[in-house]
Amino acid sequence: MACGASRTRERPDVTRKAQLARFVSWLLGNATQQQIDSSARTFRRNHAWCWQVEPSLDVTGEIYDEIQVDGIYLRSDWCCLVATHRGKVVAWQWCDREKTVAWQALLEQFPPPTVVVCDGGSGVLAAVAASWPDTRIQRCLVHVQRNVRTYLTTRPRTDAGKTLWGLARNLTRICNATQAVHWLNALNQWYGIYGHLTKERTYLNQLRKADGTPTWVRPGQRWWYTHDRLRRAYRLLAKLAERDHLFTYLAPDLEALAIASTTNQIEGGVNAALRDLLRRHRGMTVDHQRRAIEWWLFTHAISAPDPASLIRTEHHQTAAPADPIEEPVGPAEYDTGLNAEEGLWLRRGWAGRS
Repeated sequence: MACGASRTRERPDVTRKAQLARFVSWLLGNATQQQIDSSARTFRRNHAWCWQVEPSLDVTGEIYDEIQVDGIYLRSDWCCLVATHRGKVVAWQWCDREKTVAWQALLEQFPPPTVVVCDGGSGVLAAVAASWPDTRIQRCLVHVQRNVRTYLTTRPRTDAGKTLWGLARNLTRICNATQAVHWLNALNQWYGIYGHLTKERTYLNQLRKADGTPTWVRPGQRWWYTHDRLRRAYRLLAKLAERDHLFTYLAPDLEALAIASTTNQIEGGVNAALRDLLRRHRGMTVDHQRRAIEWWLFTHAISAPDPASLIRTEHHQTAAPADPIEEPVGPAEYDTGLNAEEGLWLRRGWAGRS
């Protein structure tokens, strides 16, 4: 006689796919672990294996017209270099700091683009020159403004400083090639009027004792530029203009590509989101923080495969439990409990009187 009992066939692959989807949803969303599963402890037990799945992007070989690159320091000892195209992630690279070899490892993951937009760090410029020698560079104009502001402040006291800071502020307002030509002419006119200030020197043997040497002068230095900060600000703008790094986005042959003049897309669209992600998951270990960053970049990539395709057999295999700790038999050698033999028992009444 049949008992009528039946049994369903288990599909571990379907279960793991659903678990990984819930894990990524929790990691990148605002829901708590208890809201996704029956309890937070159950969620952590069922999805612990998901931390072992490492997101990665395949090299497609597609050539992009514009690539924006930037590095974000999520801790003092590790940094994530990110490359995006039109706001979508193309590749990323972990490193301890923004150095040339790390930038090269990022750039070599995909073919050279037409233009790369960057903040102008020495490491990324050297990497572009080595890996993408034919790629044109557009310096982020917002970063250029910040660099000039560091030298001149927002309220220069001299006419030369005020005029030069005004030119730097107008950089982000240039919309066509005609305005760019006027700006370059204005920079040349500034040098014709105030250029002699960038060459003035102060000699130590001619300095009065009451004046004192500037704090940034090195010991044993016999002379220095009198208007050092003004000189640095001008040389920065002049060097970028000479290298054609300021107005690449306005080049006639690139007009149809709509090249960006700043890295605002990657600063606001990627870096800000990564910082918010770590803020919502405060307390995670360093390894889990990095894995969370990788999942965010993976889900915001241009051509990302299905997350379930990353699951392998070794990911969901749990390690054997550790041997239980043998508790010692006998009296405790060191304890914090009360012992009557030591006169530390609990007493009742006033002053120990029952």
